[in-house]
Amino acid sequence: MLFRRTLLGLAAVALVSSSRTSEARAVGEELGGHLEATVDGRVVPLPMLHSDFSVNIDGDLAGVTVVQTFENPTRQPLNATYLFPLSEGAAVDAMTMQVGNQTIRAQIRERDQARQEYEQARSEGRAAALLTQHRPNMFTQQVANLMPGAPVRVTIHYAQVVPRVDGAYELVVPMVVGPRYNPAPSASSQAASERPSPANGGWTIAPPPAYPHAVFGLTLPNVIPPDRVSMHVSLAAPFAIASVTSATHPLAVSGAGDHRAVSFQAGSAIDNRDFILRYSLAGGAVQTGVMTHRDARGGFFSLVVEPPAAPTDAQITPREIVFVLDTSGSMDGEPIEASKAFMQDALRTLRPTDYYRIVQFDSTPREFSEGPAPATAQNIAAGQRFVSGLTAQGGTELMPAMRQAFGASQQPNTLRIVVFLSDGYIGNEAEVLSDMSRMMGQARVYAFGVGTSPNRYLLSEMARRGRGFARYIDPTESSLEAAHALAQRLDTPVLTDIRIDWGALNPTEVTPAILPDLFAGESLRVMGRFGGAREATVMVSGNVNGRPASLPVHVRLTDAADTQASASAIPAIWARSQIEDLMRDYTSPAEVRITHANNDDLQARVTRLGLDYALMTNWTSFVAVSQNVVNPNAGSAQDADVPLPMPAGVGPNAYGETVGGSSFGGAPAPEPAELALFALLLAIAAAMFVARRARIGGAP
Repeated sequence: MLFRRTLLGLAAVALVSSSRTSEARAVGEELGGHLEATVDGRVVPLPMLHSDFSVNIDGDLAGVTVVQTFENPTRQPLNATYLFPLSEGAAVDAMTMQVGNQTIRAQIRERDQARQEYEQARSEGRAAALLTQHRPNMFTQQVANLMPGAPVRVTIHYAQVVPRVDGAYELVVPMVVGPRYNPAPSASSQAASERPSPANGGWTIAPPPAYPHAVFGLTLPNVIPPDRVSMHVSLAAPFAIASVTSATHPLAVSGAGDHRAVSFQAGSAIDNRDFILRYSLAGGAVQTGVMTHRDARGGFFSLVVEPPAAPTDAQITPREIVFVLDTSGSMDGEPIEASKAFMQDALRTLRPTDYYRIVQFDSTPREFSEGPAPATAQNIAAGQRFVSGLTAQGGTELMPAMRQAFGASQQPNTLRIVVFLSDGYIGNEAEVLSDMSRMMGQARVYAFGVGTSPNRYLLSEMARRGRGFARYIDPTESSLEAAHALAQRLDTPVLTDIRIDWGALNPTEVTPAILPDLFAGESLRVMGRFGGAREATVMVSGNVNGRPASLPVHVRLTDAADTQASASAIPAIWARSQIEDLMRDYTSPAEVRITHANNDDLQARVTRLGLDYALMTNWTSFVAVSQNVVNPNAGSAQDADVPLPMPAGVGPNAYGETVGGSSFGGAPAPEPAELALFALLLAIAAAMFVARRARIGGAP
């Protein structure tokens, strides 16, 4: 167990440091606390990992550089593993590793080959780093032969689109991976996994990585180093920036006009919640138009389209709204209270012509009523009483609840809208998405993530497949405003059935493969490839409340490179979107796949895109290996997980639970006496670590 291995390593430090007077104490409850060690009257922190984010935003495209500094405060060489999130839409296209004065550029390899190179380097005592994607938003960074007093810096770069959400641009930088509940495989998925090309495909066969045993506030004292992460954002826009805000972190903002510089007000923060930055432009949205990029691989373009204003005669079709409410153990505390407040307001805003159902689930699903209830005042009051009595416990068995939501008979002559409220903390995403694609029919799906670090990949993909949208509720804030926003957003989209007539342009490999419906305050980005220079009027058409609507867009594709710096990111973002299309098929039943390809073909195509465009995928990884041996006794290195904080608002019930053969990652908490000893040893190790940093010049 990592906890006991760490005790042994720190005990060695304690033996040579017993003459120092030290104490450890928790400070600062606002962001979760941190560890201070007082050594000879001096207060020093004990970081094992520091992450620096540098974000450059140009309009609605962002380039993000993450520097992860790994440091070993013990006398024992370590093989470190860090489980961390990135944006689900991130095109991860570069990685370097710095060991001393040597900087190694990582190579993109097929996943198995990358691991072989890493394992060989580890056994030879060389420093190495291996970046592995487990989900589009879940990664592990492994660092081999991390030596005492010799920090290793791993730099990752990725590009992404900054989407419009409710009329403003919203950048999300995930900070921590929450626990994942892994249900026992269903009979259908077990049978499918035995076939050469399973229809459900995907990652139900490969569960997410084991969750670290080292969790602050669970198996470790709740005393988190305060400077785990720093953030610096440079924001440039085509015209004046009207506002820059964050509901998650206090900001320091400088600049004027079309430029802003943004950082954490405190300089650094704890990585226990996602960072969300919203900005709006004085001229509204980035103007509808085209960006192009050309390099040795050919021409790439990006077309952005804004929807028309919604007409005043909104659709009044009666609705059957099915609320699927997560009441599992991971929702205990603030998340379940936020969900209940959210539901109270959502029920209150139902129309008299609506019907509603409530499916509550933990280890098993339960329903409020035997069938759809008319939205009368009496029924709404009964539903509110039902919601008020809910508590959070048990496992996150989403599949049975989803089958119940979609499988029940629908009220005639209604539009079915299924609303999921959950943190998304499950590990069988592929199985959920496959079954949802098969069962949803004509229903629309809206996903509302509840939490400070929800599983955005799962929730956003559910909404995308269900022709709806995903929004997120921070349970540490008032949910009233979010609930009101939900009630106003349960209507149909502004523009549906979108089609593009490219005319004489004849682009190739256009993505996304299926154009999503557009809601008010959103925009659509379509990307593709082109040969020579062309110019034409493209016709974008669709339906607004059932009535045809069209928008002509003049498009000029040039052989010259775009002068905007952000245009260089277009090939990587295009390739990432292509990969998303293919993976959407990979995690869909064969009968609804767009490509009609089997899993082997889809895997080969994703792998080829990853290798050609140097992108992380489920089957490609970055690996960096030093030339020099840093650990002559390679067998002495011990495996150790980088400790993680619990996401803000998440309680211990989210970890270490086993239900019917299904389990979370994590481990039982150690005894209080062990925790006290561990805190003391951490404080002693801090003194040695700070002295060592002073000798080697320190690390940023």
